Amino acid sequence: MDRLTLLKSFITVADLASFSQAAQRLGLSKSLVSRHVSGLEAELGVLLLTRTTRRLALTEAGRAYAERCQRILADLEEADQAIGNLQAAPRGRLKVTAPMSFGALHLAPVLPAFTERYPDIQLDLALSDRMVDLIEEGFDLALRAGRMGDSSLIAKRLCPIRRLACASPAYLEKHGAPASPADLSSHLCLSHSELAVSEWRFIDAQQRLQTPEVRGPVRINNGEAMRHLALAGVGIVYLPTFFIGPDIRAGRLISLLESFIPQDSALYAVYPHARHLSPKVRVFVDFLAQSFPSPPYWDEGLG
Repeated sequence: MDRLTLLKSFITVADLASFSQAAQRLGLSKSLVSRHVSGLEAELGVLLLTRTTRRLALTEAGRAYAERCQRILADLEEADQAIGNLQAAPRGRLKVTAPMSFGALHLAPVLPAFTERYPDIQLDLALSDRMVDLIEEGFDLALRAGRMGDSSLIAKRLCPIRRLACASPAYLEKHGAPASPADLSSHLCLSHSELAVSEWRFIDAQQRLQTPEVRGPVRINNGEAMRHLALAGVGIVYLPTFFIGPDIRAGRLISLLESFIPQDSALYAVYPHARHLSPKVRVFVDFLAQSFPSPPYWDEGLG
């Protein structure tokens, strides 16, 4: 029999000074309650109650033990109530991580609406382009853009993430435009220093994947910085449209090789597997789904 069950039986008997009344309150048989108390005494190696045909009383050791057990059970009841309150309403600290540029450009602008809607949630947002270990580092949720592989994490797809190869009109006037992914090997390409060359992914007419080797004068670990270099005519970039959508609509950048680019990338809300999803995580995932619908607003006007 577990210790908590024994303690509850003992405290109830001590409060009522009666095995019969304790059994009635607990919804157990009198003999079972008696066995609980006897089992507890056997585990502790001390007599907690003196029993006669007329009277039931706590021993000195039983009185001291009962006082401590009452505090323990009261604390446990308070903890259970606190957990119940957390489950009933979204509240508490919500630790979230998101990619640096996407977080600054698109996540941060929608967060005021979330904090106004859920004032009892304290949002702790960490923007980083590294792959955060959610469980090891104590994060409740991550926003990730790309393709999701096998993982023990739960990934909810929010909206597509389109990538485009593009360059400025000045670059294309000077170097010409690539007609196929293979042509990129002879162009100046600006690549991400923390991603493999295979991130430049294309599909040919036979539905074969092509990952051309790209070279260029600059490698950099930030998409927004790559965008600025592309605008200056330094080279071709391969970036999500949430970076470059306004530039393409305005003609500052020209999209290239559109018919070769696979459409299998997406924005995901990722969180550890849990039997019961906490209300604070659930409402945040729902909020993200509303904020970033499919198709996303940053793709408007791109065809």
